[in-house]
Amino acid sequence: MHNDSLNENFSDEVSDEVKESGGEEISEEQEETPRAELYVVREGKETGEVFTLSSPAVIGRFDPSVGPVDIDLSSLPEGVYVSRRHARIELENGKWILSDLGSSNGTFVLEEGGDFRKISEPTILNDGQEIAFGNARFIFRFKKSDMSDMQEKVGD
Repeated sequence: MHNDSLNENFSDEVSDEVKESGGEEISEEQEETPRAELYVVREGKETGEVFTLSSPAVIGRFDPSVGPVDIDLSSLPEGVYVSRRHARIELENGKWILSDLGSSNGTFVLEEGGDFRKISEPTILNDGQEIAFGNARFIFRFKKSDMSDMQEKVGD
């Protein structure tokens, strides 16, 4: 619920930089932050579990001696195969990049031929590509709103 007297106290400058969305105020910068999603895969099928990330994102398991990670996979059954700081996904020059952070069980991308390849250097991710952190498998997807924005930029 919004209070008109409170809204009057905001400066015009701040008001111009803030948009309303679903009752929450979000800055234009936050609204435009590209995001991606990791869809959990088990037995060759998506489970419905989804992790949303923004750049950069460290994927791993929380441990008090290491501290928090952006995407915590400790709740998944496959989480035992994921290192505390396993991998990083970040957006660089309009491309999503996957990097292994020295994990114990490796970071993998599914190649066109159907075989997983263990990565040892930063690797470009494609929309819909299957990746794995140890034995934890995911489909990497650009968020829908980001895909349409990227397609518009490519078409210009």
